[in-house]
Amino acid sequence: MKELKIGRNDAGQRLDRFLAKAVPLLPASLAQKYIRIKRIKRNNARVNRDDRLLEGDVLQLYINDEFFDEMREDNAYLTVATPKLNIVYEDEHILLVDKRPGLAVHPHDGAEYGKTLIDHIQAYLYAKREWRPREENSFTPALCNRIDRNTGGIVIAAKTAEALRVMNQKIKDREMDKRYLAIVEGSPQPKIGVLKGYLFKDAAKNRVYVYDTPQKGAKSCETRYEVLQSRNGLSLVECELITGRTHQIRAQFAHAGHPLLGDGKYGKLDKRFDRKYQALYSYKITFRFTTDAGALEYLNGKKFSVAKVDFKDEYFPD
Repeated sequence: MKELKIGRNDAGQRLDRFLAKAVPLLPASLAQKYIRIKRIKRNNARVNRDDRLLEGDVLQLYINDEFFDEMREDNAYLTVATPKLNIVYEDEHILLVDKRPGLAVHPHDGAEYGKTLIDHIQAYLYAKREWRPREENSFTPALCNRIDRNTGGIVIAAKTAEALRVMNQKIKDREMDKRYLAIVEGSPQPKIGVLKGYLFKDAAKNRVYVYDTPQKGAKSCETRYEVLQSRNGLSLVECELITGRTHQIRAQFAHAGHPLLGDGKYGKLDKRFDRKYQALYSYKITFRFTTDAGALEYLNGKKFSVAKVDFKDEYFPD
């Protein structure tokens, strides 16, 4: 329990507005709950959120110590009162989440603290008491893979240090099969093929360039694809990344003359279709371990997929 004494400069404020400034890590909805259940009191008595504070008042705050820390990237999860996750699979070691397009996975992708996928995952595990930050020396639940902000699909989160170590190694060694669905303009030929090239990343512009021949600073890129359906000048394509370069699928299909629907960065937005994000989704993952996976061996051979891909249902309904 912590006590806060109200001085002259804090007097006259509503309780809820004072708390928002004095304890910024405490979400407003959680503060209201704590006021209601009397975990926040004034002068050891019940108080209402819209009560005005008086000089000399003493607030008793029966809340966890971590809420009194300064806001940083590593504690932004505390600002998430109600985690919103579409969970595909969960066990004691990992969590597979279907990330919606438009949601950043980390704060350094341009999102505010408390408004990223990892914030919601950590808030979820904290609320379940599966993760107790004050009892950990170094481990924090973390993402094993990333997806572009405006791309949707399955993201793997590690709930234990061993899971993080093993899964990162499996991803590095390409011991899993990840499949994407995309809608591209036109009809790629042949219907089943491989896109090959050399990709150069311009970090300053957050953009990549694909070339047919080797270039200084460019890395080889390769994507297998299969056209599943074609209709109204569009094609539904399943993709498999052989290499895992930044914006690889988007840039390679654009280079081949078939930009992704809704991709204003690498293609030209088609006014016939009103889309906010590129039609690209990491919809299926299969674990195919060829070496020892330790505590995650039970995942070998298991396949997981999202329940729904919105653009497939919209443009290519079954």
